[in-house]
Amino acid sequence: MMRVSSWGLLSNEEHNVQALCARDQVATLLPSQTQTLAFGAGRSYGDVGLNPQGHLLLTRGLDKFIHWDEQSGQIHCESGVLLRDIQQLCVPRGWMLPVTPGTQHVTVGGAIANDVHGKNHHALGSFGDHVVSLALAQSSGEVLQVQACDALMHATIGGLGLTGVIVSAVIQLRRIAGPWLQAQTLAYRSLDEFFSLSDASAHDWEHTVSWIDCLSGSHPRGIFLRANPLSAEQLGALDPAQRVVPTRRTRSMPFVPPVSLVNGLTLKPFNALYFHLNKFKAGTAVVHYEPFFHPLDNLAHWNRMYGPRGFYQYQCVVPRQDGQAVVQALLKAIAESGEGSFLAVLKTFGERHASGLLSFPMPGVTLALDFPNRGERTLRLFASLDDIVREAGGRLYMAKDARMSRAMFEAGYPRLQEFLTYRDPAMSSAMSRRLMGW
Repeated sequence: MMRVSSWGLLSNEEHNVQALCARDQVATLLPSQTQTLAFGAGRSYGDVGLNPQGHLLLTRGLDKFIHWDEQSGQIHCESGVLLRDIQQLCVPRGWMLPVTPGTQHVTVGGAIANDVHGKNHHALGSFGDHVVSLALAQSSGEVLQVQACDALMHATIGGLGLTGVIVSAVIQLRRIAGPWLQAQTLAYRSLDEFFSLSDASAHDWEHTVSWIDCLSGSHPRGIFLRANPLSAEQLGALDPAQRVVPTRRTRSMPFVPPVSLVNGLTLKPFNALYFHLNKFKAGTAVVHYEPFFHPLDNLAHWNRMYGPRGFYQYQCVVPRQDGQAVVQALLKAIAESGEGSFLAVLKTFGERHASGLLSFPMPGVTLALDFPNRGERTLRLFASLDDIVREAGGRLYMAKDARMSRAMFEAGYPRLQEFLTYRDPAMSSAMSRRLMGW
């Protein structure tokens, strides 16, 4: 038995753990297991990757590249390979993952099981849109070769690890001229400005995202970022000094403080400082993809700053039609609760159908915020936010969730019954038992 936590550090419960180091181990182990789940890098926030008192199959040992086709840009790798490892191998060779989330310390299996998204959903969709095929081990003892057009693929993408254990996958990368982006930073001072910037940027900019100060009142201020990959011509025109890959200077949060560093004393001044510093830096610049896509990766173990009780992330998406009014209502409820967040992200999703039956992205606007765990006080706030989201026809992101109700889940994911026909009976998690009853 081993104690295992997710990224939110909300629990630390015992699990029966089996580390995998070879692909053929999975098909051998699964038929003899019950209540089993694959566990990758542990970067999901809540209980989607946990299975207390059950079995966890640790996939980080499945970290081998199987085949790389430099002509087509297709890479075949085991499910425990980190997205960072793919980027480090392929970016110098002119290829890049089309979609990456806010951290690159995520396994390929986890990226598929949660159908992660990035800052370019309106342009290139989510991670699952670029999965060509995968090998899926099931408790029957079979290892199925699943293709992009198969119904089982659409259940496995965003399927929370419940259709079996992803052993390996073939991912289609995108051709790039280099690792640099032309990025623009703009300050805004209202939701009207945010939505105007977002709408105006959707056609000409591949990557769009914003940080929003959720404590700045009825006209919330924020920082809007947008970027495009540099073309070969733009790259050739760069001064050589601009093409130096930045040195990685990863710092670390060395310990868990006795109380959360995100609190009523620190939030307002920190948010104000962050806004004014970035407003001062507003303009256009050439940037390397890593600090733009993954700014928090420069601080290892940043989750520790929330203290011994851990933290929740609340991420919702609501339809675009009433998105501005809904976001305004969410921010008002947060302000009235006395809670607050520094890591607050507001962005829009494109008009695209989701790859998976339980995929989170849908056309609309998504808001994500981190909150220190203050027990019932925090849960009461989430209940009020749930009411707003549900009434608007929205849903919550299961990769971030640790507490939504079964009713909220069923209302947000109308294809649940279709998904359940593909569930492997041996696979289970704390989240599946909470939301699906098994």
